This record gives sequence, structure tokens and C-alpha cells, in this order.
Amino acid sequence: MATLVGLLGELLMTAGVVLGLFVVYSLWWTNLLADRAADRESDRIRDRWEQAMDGDGKPGGLDTKDGIGFLHVPTMEDDQILVKKGTDPKVLDDGAAGYYTDPVEAALPTSGKDGNFSLAAHRDGHGAKFHGIHKIREGDPIVFESKDEWYVYKVFEILPETSKFNVGVLDPVPADSGRKKPGKFITLTTCTPMYTSEHRYIVWGELVRVDPVDERRTPPKEIKNS
Repeated sequence: MATLVGLLGELLMTAGVVLGLFVVYSLWWTNLLADRAADRESDRIRDRWEQAMDGDGKPGGLDTKDGIGFLHVPTMEDDQILVKKGTDPKVLDDGAAGYYTDPVEAALPTSGKDGNFSLAAHRDGHGAKFHGIHKIREGDPIVFESKDEWYVYKVFEILPETSKFNVGVLDPVPADSGRKKPGKFITLTTCTPMYTSEHRYIVWGELVRVDPVDERRTPPKEIKNS
């Protein structure tokens, strides 16, 4: 009997190790595939932007074919995150951040209007573009790069955990952010705790300025000095 119990224990331990290795491998593999997909699309976008430069060296209008631009969050130590339309798996699983179209439609910064530019991305697996979201602190910069302009935001509030059903955080004046009046906001959302989808981690920023894109696409100081 003791031998049988010992054998069963060894089998359970082996199964646990195998399962753990499978999880690690799965996360690594989905990250690799997602990064490759995002890099391909990013290259296409930047090639099109370069080709669209007119004779005066000025960029053209918003391009949404493969993505609308790139997110730069120095605190998360990610050089650039491709931003695309929608938050369904076919967008996020390819290593991009997606802006919400449902249940609350995001306000694109390129519109120039007040609203909430709300985004989602994976925190683990599939590129894990918001993996380091917990490193962000109040006062940190978040920069969105479009074809025409750099939109520089400053983080003003962080909500480490809220219900995944709390869609108010996506409102034009986001609930729980402390803001009561309309403004030009950005919201980053992802799952928490790590490796689960039980709750949501929220970061809010507010637009502080807009810089034009020059011929060399020189990034703002918030990115260069990071």
C-alpha cells in the first residue's frame, strides 16, 4: 500500500512539473508569434507613412489599414506598441493594443475632441504588451504616436484592481479616476492578477501637449530621456 501511495505521489509530481513546463512554453511561444506579427504590421505602417510624405515633407492623414499608430510607455520598457481598432482576440493576440469600440467607444486623440482614448492589451502571453503596467507611477509619461503628431499624456491616477464588469472606467469622463469634468484622457486596461482574467488593472493619463511630427520623426523628450 505504501509503495502504491509513493508511486501515485511521484506521478502527481511529474504531472505537475510537465504541466508547469507546458504553461511556460505556451506563454513563450505565443509571445514569439505575436511579436513577429506585430513587427510585420508595424513595418508596413511605417513604410506607408514614409511613402505618404508629400513634397513639403509633411505627413498625410490618419491611416487605419493595419493600425492607427504606436504607444510608447517608457516605464514599461517597451519601445513601441502597435495600436489597432478593437479589443477582440484577433487583434490583441497578434501583439497589439486595441482601442475600445464596445461597450464604450474610445475617442481617438486625432479627432481633437474631448474624450477617453481607452486601450486594452494582454498582460501575459500573446506579446504581453502591458506586462509591466504595474511599474507605471503617477506623473509618468504615456506617448501616442500617429502619422502626424505626438500626443503626450501624464499619468494622474492608477486603479490596481477593479471588476472586469466596471465599464465606467472607459467613459468619456472615466469613473473612479477622480476627474469630474471633460478632458482629453487616455486609459490603459489589462487583466490582473498576473496570469488570470479575474479583475482589471487601470491606468489613467491626461493630455498635456501635442507635438508635430518633423521630417526625422524626432521623438519627444519624454521618450528620449527615458
